[in-house]
Amino acid sequence: MFDFLNPIKGFGVTFRQMLKKVDTVYYPEEKRPTAPRFHGRHQLNRWPDGLEKCIGCELCAWACPADAIFVEGADNTDDERYSPGERYGRVYQINYLRCILCGLCVEACPTRALTMTNEYELADDSRESLIWTKEQLVVPLLPGMEAPPHPMRLGETEVDYYQLGASGVAGADHGDDGDQDGAGQ
Repeated sequence: MFDFLNPIKGFGVTFRQMLKKVDTVYYPEEKRPTAPRFHGRHQLNRWPDGLEKCIGCELCAWACPADAIFVEGADNTDDERYSPGERYGRVYQINYLRCILCGLCVEACPTRALTMTNEYELADDSRESLIWTKEQLVVPLLPGMEAPPHPMRLGETEVDYYQLGASGVAGADHGDDGDQDGAGQ
């Protein structure tokens, strides 16, 4: 009945917005903190003794809807052990030109090897630099950690490692030095 008033209602919304103060964001000088569960750059985690959590299962690559992850697994040997399992991720790449930062890869990871940080500044002017390799993604060694390859220090089998992680002793934030677990012995 009063359809002729609809354009006036629409202009009313526009005029109200025109009179409001503009919220200026002073990025990059002032960076706002992200939400705690923000999906940012990926990272590959380690066990407290320095072994990698990635077992090269390629589930993250299968779960990625953008096909941005490439994983090539290899077998661990007694002489060269990179993870507590039978395999490890020899090649790990994430193509940030394709990645949509959805987090499905993190949900698919059975060992919590892959997590996402709050870092969001990923832009670059080179296509090659946006394909991140394992060396760029893996967490740096903390004090008390030993660079792989080395034998398992937190138990005799991979089950010991996974039970350690399930109990929360392994420390998801890598805040512990690993000495209470026998890693420093």
